[in-house]
Amino acid sequence: MSASTPVDEPVDGPATTPADDPLARERSHLAASRSALRAMREDVEALDISDVTANWVNAAALAHQIDERIKALADLSDTPLFFGRLDYLHSPGAEQAEGAEGESFYIGRRHVHDADGDPMVIDWRAPVSQPFYRASKKDPMDVGLRRRFGYTGGDLTAYEDEHLSDPTEAATTSRLLQQEIERPRVGPMRDIVATIQPEQDEIVRSGLSGSVCVQGGPGTGKTAVGLHRVAYLLYAHRERLARTGTLVVGPNRSFLHYIEQVLPALGELTVAQATVDDLVAHVEVRGTDDAPAAVVKGDARMAEVLRRALYTHVTMPTEPVVVVRGSRRWRVPAYELEEIVRQLLDRGIRYGAARDALPQRVAHAVLVQMERAGEAPDDRVQDAVARNAAVKAAVKAVWPAVDPAKLVLRLLGDAEFLAEHAEGLLDEQEQKTILWAKPARSVKSAKWSAADAVLIDEAADLIQRTHSLGHVVLDEAQDLSPMQYRAVGRRCTTGSATVLGDLAQGTTPWATRSWEEALRHLGKQDAVIEELTAGFRVPTDVITYASRLLPHIAPGLTPVASIRENPGFFEVRRSGGTDDVVSACRELLRNEGSVGLIAADIRVPELAEALTAAGTTFVAPGEETTRTTRLTLVPASLAKGLEYDYVLLDEPRAVVDAEPDERTGLRRLYVALTRAVSGLIITHSAPLPEQLT
Repeated sequence: MSASTPVDEPVDGPATTPADDPLARERSHLAASRSALRAMREDVEALDISDVTANWVNAAALAHQIDERIKALADLSDTPLFFGRLDYLHSPGAEQAEGAEGESFYIGRRHVHDADGDPMVIDWRAPVSQPFYRASKKDPMDVGLRRRFGYTGGDLTAYEDEHLSDPTEAATTSRLLQQEIERPRVGPMRDIVATIQPEQDEIVRSGLSGSVCVQGGPGTGKTAVGLHRVAYLLYAHRERLARTGTLVVGPNRSFLHYIEQVLPALGELTVAQATVDDLVAHVEVRGTDDAPAAVVKGDARMAEVLRRALYTHVTMPTEPVVVVRGSRRWRVPAYELEEIVRQLLDRGIRYGAARDALPQRVAHAVLVQMERAGEAPDDRVQDAVARNAAVKAAVKAVWPAVDPAKLVLRLLGDAEFLAEHAEGLLDEQEQKTILWAKPARSVKSAKWSAADAVLIDEAADLIQRTHSLGHVVLDEAQDLSPMQYRAVGRRCTTGSATVLGDLAQGTTPWATRSWEEALRHLGKQDAVIEELTAGFRVPTDVITYASRLLPHIAPGLTPVASIRENPGFFEVRRSGGTDDVVSACRELLRNEGSVGLIAADIRVPELAEALTAAGTTFVAPGEETTRTTRLTLVPASLAKGLEYDYVLLDEPRAVVDAEPDERTGLRRLYVALTRAVSGLIITHSAPLPEQLT
């Protein structure tokens, strides 16, 4: 590998560019590409739609599409427009018609073409770009040269070549790739489009029809892989996903804020983001459950309890229905009504759909009698009969409407009702665990918990089918309960899913034990389970130290092996109090990049007061860091999924003790230990957990 090898095929550039200066030629191509992108944006901005829209609705829709296109064509000055180049030995193949023998392709975040329509930058998701991530000495994929570019800000400052077809050149680690991985980070999460590894690329480019579950330890890039897979699917199946929609589900708002700029940086602006709580927000959540109650409410058995409780509202008719039309009376006997009701129950369709179908079934029975009497009724007559007062009264008595929140309200507040429908599913102690000590009077007055909202969502789906999306990404999935998995799963019953997580980072009492079990609850039993074990983010010394916890929190899980050449900075210090913590923060802030002070939630107010008194500015998770304020004070409960260049972990024992059991506490500690990209300092006055020593 060389950082100064001249390109084999000349790159077109200004006549004044020295022929023997490859870096100058590449800079010239960058300038020309930026100019072409600017022209593409100006062309869209200049579009006149006044004569092509039939009405204001079409005009508004088209104007919105144009606005989105303009945003997607934004040139981010500090983001490289292209990061690599491929020189093919031959045409990439008939299926990739743009390839020509000896032609070079610049690989970037989006497609850019010149005034004649010829490509200047190829989208990283295009088939012709794939060898940039997959080609190797063993399998060069007909690539003669792979060039990586190094940037300082938005300026192209270096390049690095690999001659993949040259057997005399030894394979080495890319210096520019390492620098990009280890580059200090301030602000939200960045895309990894320039550093995607072969095993990551396989997951990113997997098809839309299949679901994928990615088990990945800290720093393996699983979140970035999931987001890049969404970007790839939107590229490969844009029309389909434009109709069906895509969604990213994260653990909390801080996490979603942290990742929200990744997809827009790749030109994708239409992906919705939500937490599980957002998805099931049928009621206002004002209460909390203790751990035992939350575990039972999150158990998959509750789905059957709800189903039983719902269908107990259906009663068999005991009276006939008599429909009066003009001078005629049409009578549907009770036994025939009962047969109709049983047929609907046997079909297994949703409660609300069956209730909507019942009056039409009764009306059809009346029409059969009319036809036997010599009349010729049509669909309008059937609809009129279905709306008849006698039919409506019978439907209301036999198959009444049910409000999902009221159903859950009764289950949690009425011991007899719960016992009746939980028989054989929940034992007496489990029933007592979830029963409210004081039943709420109404849906509005009830202090619903997050787990209650999930139960209401389940009941709502039993009544009316939940809208399904084309693709859902579920991140930090290991923390979900079975009922939460079901809530997410019904949002993609007709679509696919990308499930991301790490079993070792499960920090809820109901955390999943295996991905097979989780996928079953999600309704994606056929999903392919992939494991990422190569660590790109966490330094070697840090991940080695944190991995001491794995035998205690996730036996059998493969430890992450850091591929970082830089071992990172790591130190464990005895602390005399908050002054020492503040001093260590200031020490870390002397380095370039972001700093996270992670502490047990109960210690955060004290540390915030100490930082403020010392004049050290900081922000909370989810708030934007700046060049002048680079310190984030992070409660341990919100650390998951976040990353900082340097981390100061305060009092590991307090992090463990804050959880309801030791295993959950050690998992929370494992999360906190693995948030650092470049260095970690641990300060403690209390003894460290014995699992670390």
